[in-house]
Amino acid sequence: MKFNQTLSMNTSKNTPPNFYVIGDVQGCSDALARLLEQIPADADVWFCGDLVNRGPDNLGVLRQVRDLGARARVVLGNHDIHLLGVAAGVREAGRLDSIADILNCPERDAWLDWLRQWPLAHYEHGVLMVHAGVLPQWSLTQVLNYSKEARQVLSADDYAEQLKTLFGSSPNRWKNTLRGAERIRAIINAFTRIRVCDAQGAMDFQFKGELPNVPEGLMPWFRVPARKTLNQPIIYGHWSALGLHYENNTVCLDTGCVWGLELTAYHYPSGETISVPAML
Repeated sequence: MKFNQTLSMNTSKNTPPNFYVIGDVQGCSDALARLLEQIPADADVWFCGDLVNRGPDNLGVLRQVRDLGARARVVLGNHDIHLLGVAAGVREAGRLDSIADILNCPERDAWLDWLRQWPLAHYEHGVLMVHAGVLPQWSLTQVLNYSKEARQVLSADDYAEQLKTLFGSSPNRWKNTLRGAERIRAIINAFTRIRVCDAQGAMDFQFKGELPNVPEGLMPWFRVPARKTLNQPIIYGHWSALGLHYENNTVCLDTGCVWGLELTAYHYPSGETISVPAML
């Protein structure tokens, strides 16, 4: 499936769009290397978050993305932000975490600084990339503005201090009047954790299952009626139970590599996909 081709493309660049978007890598360096071998050298490579955690070689993933130079575009996912929190001492490492290779390496601070400079949303050539999704009541302009707000906090010199107040699931409902830590926390949660919400956009962070099992009263964020980004092509990851999923002008690319399944890249504008198995 291709995105709605009636949408106009961003023509701010002289060259036509030619990029691949890769789903959640989560430290699966070997699979990423095999996937990148199949991507032409003249194409940009976008990553829709969760570069790290749960997989065996997080440093290897970061090095490969960094080595792409100007070809790379990245948005932060919940596992990437979790890494920043653990490194700052405001989050406990989880039982399944595999981020010790980053935390214990000599270049730890340089890698953390490199990672936290990336945004929560990237928009180029008329395509929006986020990690988990967007709130249905947000317009594209709001999405990009709120991403900038969070990026200013995460890239600031005192980010470690500010991270102390940025984890948690409340508030789960967006209000334009939110201020301070509550506002940034809600923004980060929407971009990096949302899967389902109610018709008014109140987020639920418990459900992680398959579409037929979504609890009554909730729905995937991309199915909310009158979603303001309904006509906006959006590529995201995060929801491994969905796998490769096309619906309402969105594409989910989390095909469960860290769970032993596949790592997938989606080419724009052709809509073709490339997948490699998690392990050979």
